[in-house]
Amino acid sequence: MYFAGVDLAWGVRNPTGVAVVDSDGCLVRACAVRDDDQIRAELRPYLHGPCVVGFDAPLVVTNPTGTRPAEAALNRDFRRFEAGAHPANTGRPEFANGSRGGRLAAALSLDLDPDSPGMRRAIEVYPHAATVALFRLERTLKYKAKPGRSVDRLRSELLLLMDRVERLADTDVRLRVADHHDWVALRAQVMAAERKSELRRAEDPVDAVVCAYVALYSVRCPARTTIYGDADTGYIVTPSLPPELTER
Repeated sequence: MYFAGVDLAWGVRNPTGVAVVDSDGCLVRACAVRDDDQIRAELRPYLHGPCVVGFDAPLVVTNPTGTRPAEAALNRDFRRFEAGAHPANTGRPEFANGSRGGRLAAALSLDLDPDSPGMRRAIEVYPHAATVALFRLERTLKYKAKPGRSVDRLRSELLLLMDRVERLADTDVRLRVADHHDWVALRAQVMAAERKSELRRAEDPVDAVVCAYVALYSVRCPARTTIYGDADTGYIVTPSLPPELTER
């Protein structure tokens, strides 16, 4: 069984990160691509049998305005960690004719119901919330390029994320990435980056690895996973906040 992650760009001009992990938690692929054909081409070799694909993008969007119930519920728990989700609604051009993630899931014949017992599923995930819960962060790591953030700070924060992802090899839901050539190349790319655009090209595959891990985690640890929302109005699947964070 394979677990894949897709850090899906909201527009086709921006890169999308794709990652795949096997049933033992070993990374088998991490890369960045551009269009939907390339995404499907990267994923298809691993999706012939049982699989779960975690999309960092809305899959189900039905509300004409505002936020989905899933986003509102997740934000109540995660906003204080600076990990609130962006609103999705059909009034936004990118969701007027359905979601890009939903179309990709349909093209790959994946079930969109997070409660389905089916063996081929797509779930919506959110790396910021996942990293807060998994790594017990007081706030999200600031590796996303925004005004006022220097290249040095972005590099440092992205390396912190990569360090924490590597340490998942020592948890009860293991993820082994450190020796894989794609991951080694990503780390070298981050270390050598001198521009924000160079960091961005590495950031997307790293986020995709987190998405793939959430897919794996949701299967291995359903009791420690929270589903915000539902299949009808949209949902987000994430590792649950640990008690020491919920009691703050």
